[in-house]
Amino acid sequence: MAEDVKPRVKVPKTAAAGEVITIKTLISHQMESGQRKGKDGNLIPRSIINRFTCDFNGENVIDVVLEPAISTNPYFEFDAKVPASGEFKFTWYDDDGSVYEDTKAITVN
Repeated sequence: MAEDVKPRVKVPKTAAAGEVITIKTLISHQMESGQRKGKDGNLIPRSIINRFTCDFNGENVIDVVLEPAISTNPYFEFDAKVPASGEFKFTWYDDDGSVYEDTKAITVN
């Protein structure tokens, strides 16, 4: 598991029914290619975020497959239509098998 990994998500707390909102996500992750050597001369194991998903009340909103050329601390900004109050679930998948999650609730007025 990568160290000091921290997901950050911005979702409005409220919205009108059917409103399109902007969601911003960033995950602090150093991304290791698996090609560098550590101080001991051994290869540092590969650790790259390779997939990001967002679901709203169990329905998929976005599903992104990331390639090894992705930069450190991947940032995503996207729009989503909010039909009702509920919860967004954000998931980042790491090559090393680690999974990082965050959730944010939104209330429809």
